[in-house]
Amino acid sequence: IWEKSLVRTKIINIHADNILKNIEHDLGGGGASELISFICLNIKPKCVVETGVAAGFSTFAVLDALAINNYGHLYSSDFPYFRISNAEKYIGVIVPQDLKKRWSLFIYGDKKNLNIINSKINEINFFHYDSDKSFKGRSRALSQIEKKFNKNTWILIDDIQDNSHFMEYSNKAIYNWKVFNYKNKWIGLLYPKNK
Repeated sequence: IWEKSLVRTKIINIHADNILKNIEHDLGGGGASELISFICLNIKPKCVVETGVAAGFSTFAVLDALAINNYGHLYSSDFPYFRISNAEKYIGVIVPQDLKKRWSLFIYGDKKNLNIINSKINEINFFHYDSDKSFKGRSRALSQIEKKFNKNTWILIDDIQDNSHFMEYSNKAIYNWKVFNYKNKWIGLLYPKNK
């Protein structure tokens, strides 16, 4: 599955490069697409929730895996870049149209979006957090959404080097945890005790 994830990520990156080279704005880089792809191909989630879409690298990785699995749906929370005119059109710009049938995107910011998403789902199998990097932002988002977690939920949090949130959250969580170095930043993974 890991080898397949690496191949799929190369395809995603080539596709993204072809689109992003024609966009004058810096939309930010991709998250750990290989790991995201691996998790989704491995656990075959019914419900994935992510915060932070930007150009759509992680979104593409999730949707690509869901298409391969022929199963599952992705709910994404984002907020348009305030410094770019007509910013909504750039959210998930690299995601191919044929993958979007498994995708619900909300663009009002995490506080509002997560309430909307909560009303549409029963549980979360995989949660990827990559939006507000502040301790307060992470705490608020997780407190909003964690009622939809269960003992089998996988949680991936980007840029954990920014503050102590991941360490404190993992200490009180019912999950095992791992930390990965990815492109000079750190990513925290919480995963079921039985895995």
